[in-house]
Amino acid sequence: MTLKTPNFTGWRAVILSEADGNTDRLRRQLGLLGVSVTVQWTPLSTADLPDLVLIDADRGWDELLPFSDAAPACPVVALLGSEAPGRIAWALRHGAGAIIPKPVSASTVYPAMVLAVSLHEERLETRRRIAHLEERLKLRPLVFAAVTRLAAERHIDEERAYAILRDCAMRRRLPIEQLAAFFLGGSESLREVG
Repeated sequence: MTLKTPNFTGWRAVILSEADGNTDRLRRQLGLLGVSVTVQWTPLSTADLPDLVLIDADRGWDELLPFSDAAPACPVVALLGSEAPGRIAWALRHGAGAIIPKPVSASTVYPAMVLAVSLHEERLETRRRIAHLEERLKLRPLVFAAVTRLAAERHIDEERAYAILRDCAMRRRLPIEQLAAFFLGGSESLREVG
């Protein structure tokens, strides 16, 4: 997988923190990157999620973010001045993909954003793959049934029947589960192989 460094121009960010010197430095640095920034210390609404969330993990509470269990709806960067394991665990539990240490230094903002966005995209891709594999797994009984039926109809062993099904699926560029469903439904006879 080739990763490219994102361009943040036009992005919207929300800093979930009380206004202080750290938020001032963050606003200034994010502005230089072309990001529009809102600072709030109230829970984030699911109705209008930003492109990026930066959250004060030292003082954050569970209801501040509408997502948890490391499945954030957008990239999250934690602002952390403490080395307390509980605060680090809290940030990770709420999907933080990077940490900006407090007091905020301008040189830490961009790399943290890139890391958080990259990790978020990787998490989304992993969730998509898992969902795809789970769907295929649910359809495995169809493949088994098709192999059993093909073996019985052609008087061949199951290994050969599976190879026939797999080869047909590859030639037609179809998932084996889809070809098995067609075969079992009667719309496919697999005549071209014998």
